[in-house]
Amino acid sequence: MDSRVSELFGGCCRPGGGPAVGGTLKARGAGSSSGCGGPKGKKKNGRNRGGKANNPPYLPPEAEDGNIEYKLKLVNPSQYRFEHLVTQMKWRLQEGRGEAVYQIGVEDNGLLVGLAEEEMRASLKTLHRMAEKVGADITVLREREVDYDSDMPRKITEVLVRKVPDNQQFLDLRVAVLGNVDSGKSTLLGVLTQGELDNGRGRARLNLFRHLHEIQSGRTSSISFEILGFNSKGEVVNYSDSRTAEEICESSSKMITFIDLAGHHKYLHTTIFGLTSYCPDCALLLVSANTGIAGTTREHLGLALALKVPFFVVVSKIDLCAKTTVERTVRQLERVLKQPGCHKVPMLVTSEDDAVTAAQQFAQSPNVTPIFTLSSVSGESLDLLKVFLNILPPLTNSKEQEELMQQLTEFQVDEIYTVPEVGTVVGGTLSSGICREGDQLVVGPTDDGCFLELRVCSIQRNRSACRVLRAGQAATLALGDFDRALLRKGMVMVSPEMNPTICSVFEAEIVLLFHATTFRRGFQVTVHVGNVRQTAVVEKIHAKS
Repeated sequence: MDSRVSELFGGCCRPGGGPAVGGTLKARGAGSSSGCGGPKGKKKNGRNRGGKANNPPYLPPEAEDGNIEYKLKLVNPSQYRFEHLVTQMKWRLQEGRGEAVYQIGVEDNGLLVGLAEEEMRASLKTLHRMAEKVGADITVLREREVDYDSDMPRKITEVLVRKVPDNQQFLDLRVAVLGNVDSGKSTLLGVLTQGELDNGRGRARLNLFRHLHEIQSGRTSSISFEILGFNSKGEVVNYSDSRTAEEICESSSKMITFIDLAGHHKYLHTTIFGLTSYCPDCALLLVSANTGIAGTTREHLGLALALKVPFFVVVSKIDLCAKTTVERTVRQLERVLKQPGCHKVPMLVTSEDDAVTAAQQFAQSPNVTPIFTLSSVSGESLDLLKVFLNILPPLTNSKEQEELMQQLTEFQVDEIYTVPEVGTVVGGTLSSGICREGDQLVVGPTDDGCFLELRVCSIQRNRSACRVLRAGQAATLALGDFDRALLRKGMVMVSPEMNPTICSVFEAEIVLLFHATTFRRGFQVTVHVGNVRQTAVVEKIHAKS
């Protein structure tokens, strides 16, 4: 593992014998290293390197909140103890919104003790019983040997516990796809969602395009959505074994919704709209290995930083380049990510063990930026990205979700359709509250600043029927015979209790990243606020005090 990640988390060994602030697992095997400069643990022959005293390997101390649980061992618990463990698992699953990670063989203070083979087998059996009790599934992510102060082989096992919450059909994660034109965004999504490698001439991306001119030019000009599912055992569910999106949803316990955005500079306003309107959990920045950081890559990177969207980097087309070219592109990325404007810690993922660690640390720290190098033609390292996406937990915690759901209903209108025998349909994201079939809402503002009453007839998510929509979820709502001419993108559908009002003048604090001319009073700009895209005039500029 990259030593810079260990430095960020304070190292993985404590020189004085107590817990460190944080760190990666110090263990042998699985392609990882300690990544810190402390003394090595004792080898099996009982000798220490350089005659230094042993220092135990540590993880960060267990946190009361969050979805990570440490257990030293789970061998033959009493009935009372078992019920307590089940309650504890429910809490961790709730904190992770349906996902939890158990570290078996680790004390609460983070000390990596490890277990013998028989004890580990009994502990995993107990964990399986606990998961069955709550209706969850478990998947072993990785096993590591710990060679500290023991002549017997002892192991640490990391286990993913996944359960779809009772009030949800599946776990949902939205990923915006950024990158320069011709970097391979649509091709990568086609390979992931269709389950077939590209032929080197863009065959995989054809199913993603929405317009004829996109097929002819090979360039995305609109926003499209693609889904990739994972079942409870972490196996990929896509169109290779499912005919329709409904089948993917039924077979999946976790769903990744990719928001494919445009890379060409003339469609930059569409990309900004996609980032501000669809509220992605994180972003995937795609960089072509043969061109490096070129075109709109820096602008897309700047947008993700300005909007505080966590992102990871994928270097594509490594099959077209020599190894030295790929390494040069990675070094260029590392230099840019470590610049003062970014303050990121790049983390190159080269093994499955790295992918597991990257997913966990990416969720825990906004500074860590995983970098993948892969090919959509040969499929090299494609599985590492799938492992990362499968393990990547929700980046918002359960408390924030509950607070949003307790607020009044507000739905952002991003798309408007007319469907035969259904009527007017709107697509968008529920930014707060809960929306149910049959709810009475008001939509606006209209040209004269009014809000009109309407009724939600039905709801669909990922083309599957859904009775209840919760804050943060994207869906389409059928409005029956409501006049489509009265609707436009950027409107909101809210609860009548909100008593919505409109404003035409507002104050904003801005940071001028780049501008070709002078920014002055009377200047006309386009304002992006959520799903609202509106021209405005600068009336007055106040100096910062």
